[in-house]
Amino acid sequence: MSSVEQFGYRQELQRSLGFADLMIYGLIFMVPIAPFGIFGNVFAVSHGMVALAYVIGLVAMAFTALSYAQMARAFPMAGSVYTYAGRGIAAPVGFIAGWAILLDYVLVPSLLYLVASAAMNSFVPVIPIWGWLVIFVLLNTVVNYLGIQMTARITRIMLVAELAVLAIFLVVGGVALAQGKAQTGALTPLFESSSFTWSVVLAAASVAVLSFLGFDGISTLAEENREDARRLGRSMVAALGVAAVLFVVQTWVAALLTPNRAKLIAEGDAAGSAFYDTAAFAGGQWLSVLTAVATAIAWGFANSLVAQAATSRLLFAMGRDRQLPRFLAVVDPKHKVPVNATLAVAAISLILGVYMSTRENGIGELASLVNFGAMSAFLLLHIAVVVHYLIRQRSRNYWAHLVAPVIGFAVLVAVVINQNVAAQWVGGIWLALGLVVLGGSYLMGRKPALPTEVK
Repeated sequence: MSSVEQFGYRQELQRSLGFADLMIYGLIFMVPIAPFGIFGNVFAVSHGMVALAYVIGLVAMAFTALSYAQMARAFPMAGSVYTYAGRGIAAPVGFIAGWAILLDYVLVPSLLYLVASAAMNSFVPVIPIWGWLVIFVLLNTVVNYLGIQMTARITRIMLVAELAVLAIFLVVGGVALAQGKAQTGALTPLFESSSFTWSVVLAAASVAVLSFLGFDGISTLAEENREDARRLGRSMVAALGVAAVLFVVQTWVAALLTPNRAKLIAEGDAAGSAFYDTAAFAGGQWLSVLTAVATAIAWGFANSLVAQAATSRLLFAMGRDRQLPRFLAVVDPKHKVPVNATLAVAAISLILGVYMSTRENGIGELASLVNFGAMSAFLLLHIAVVVHYLIRQRSRNYWAHLVAPVIGFAVLVAVVINQNVAAQWVGGIWLALGLVVLGGSYLMGRKPALPTEVK
């Protein structure tokens, strides 16, 4: 009997992914060059302490990754935090966790498509932003429909390309620093005494953490993992660790070379071009163009590709449990992918992306909401670890099942409190709506329930 059948499900998805596939998937989801696109915003909010913001973001996500690893080991199924909270605490809590993470998973493809389309429109203005959106959505949907193995092959190629661009930037940046182009002291990106306050750094971390979101997407592929469940958790931790090193190094180098520092801190980076301006200062216009195009392709194709795959697996899991419409659980018999969920994500991404492209600060609004949804769901994940292992299983592993989750919970609370106020309001309304939907299910006699575990 397979591990999925043990929990009352049928094995429908194809088990074809190994440790390397999963880790690469997580790295692509996080995007090794993710800081390129939001560097200016993090720089402005952190008062130049960009590297510190990413270090704190890493701390928050590291404890969350440890909790994910524990729950993936206990419940090796698709559905991510929805499955873990539902199985670890109770089905209604799982619904709320799934509802919260939907704010992240459903919106993040739209955010990625919008960022990439805006970037491509700046280079090829003859094609409007909505036109680029259509191109990116259609391309990723076709690749995902062809199966998870096709997605895995494409992600390997894209990862190599992103790392090559990052290496070029770091080499050119290193040469620029050796030539004396540094605009500030070597340790300023990590700590600046005149600007440091916890509120400033935590607010910056709440933005920087967007770059880390994606390692958790690995958990949605649990039913396509061909190895031991422990390897799934280890791939999450490994992907997070590699990405963190890359994020800190590239932002440190960029922060040292950023021109017009005071102006950027005072006025922000509404155009999202601060990193590309820094690249031009370090190596010339060719480097600016290279990093900008790489960002567009990484966000619009590579990252969106795996984001769509992860979101479709979450919708598949909730549809299978009848907590969302059942048609989302339909699996293509040939390619072994949740075809209706994949198409649903594509449609939502296209409609929402086109709409948000008409708003003045559509990218910023989407980014804030994505972060709020993820952080809220992660809080329930930490609680699920304590309830399942410490209370139900009587575990004596106090570090993994009590101390680490409590620390992770506390750090996330601090980050959420310092988030954008508008995001807190809209996110709060979304969670309240989820409670209304849950209450309606009870009134209609459709109490959330999960298949009984087979002993």
